[in-house]
Amino acid sequence: MRLNKLLLGGVMALAVGACQKDEFIDTPVQPAALVRFIHAVPDTGAMDFRFVDLVENSSGFGMLFRTLSISTSTGGTFYQRAAPGARHLRIFMDGLTAAVASTIVKDTTLNLVADKFYTVVLHGFARAGSTPALQLSVFEDGPTDPGTQVGLRVVNLGAGLGAQDVYVSAQGAAVALPATPTFSNVAYAAASAYAATAAGTYQYRTTAPASVTVVASGNALAGVAGTTIANPQPGTSIAGSAVSGFIVPRSVAGSGAPQAFTTPGVIFLWDRRPPSTSP
Repeated sequence: MRLNKLLLGGVMALAVGACQKDEFIDTPVQPAALVRFIHAVPDTGAMDFRFVDLVENSSGFGMLFRTLSISTSTGGTFYQRAAPGARHLRIFMDGLTAAVASTIVKDTTLNLVADKFYTVVLHGFARAGSTPALQLSVFEDGPTDPGTQVGLRVVNLGAGLGAQDVYVSAQGAAVALPATPTFSNVAYAAASAYAATAAGTYQYRTTAPASVTVVASGNALAGVAGTTIANPQPGTSIAGSAVSGFIVPRSVAGSGAPQAFTTPGVIFLWDRRPPSTSP
């Protein structure tokens, strides 16, 4: 009899527990800065970019100069959330042995502000005695809403190329350079302002100031139009987008950089998404 009572009590307790409302823990979204990394060093191998003061998903691993990284096919990562404040960033050589993977290339502190967007770039030459020397630059990416147009910008990471005029035009090898550059005399390690431009498919071509000889070129990220079931992918043909072109040098022959890049070029990343088209 006592056993029956104990069993009945257990069943009732389970029934009561099953009828209780499910409990949910509402975890608020923490403030964050948005950060991306670019490897623009033409004379060395793959690198790992990571904040070492907190455990978070805001790193770039196995990044090669101007080529496939873990996140994009342009030598840079997409924006990743990072806790704001003074952040300890280290850049390591990427490798399978402790001797290589523990080699620190850069050790610095970045001050990040919540809701700001940043591009963190390592550029210059790694080899001792080369000019310009290795340096880290941080660009704040803050394009305003271009509305029915697109925002275009250029960043000169072309070690050894000097200042560049940048011409934005329709794509095609036969298209003549415009009469005047879209961005004039952009210094090394500097970024232009954003220029509001009609949406379209564009190429960037760069020259030394007052020259018409093309130094570097690349077709801009075009994007993909949205539908009622898929949001648009940002690019120069999608109104409301903002895109940056990054001038990069050729690979140094015989170095650890990918040897396929025998001429300077322009690589592209989006800075602002266009409005959504799907629910």
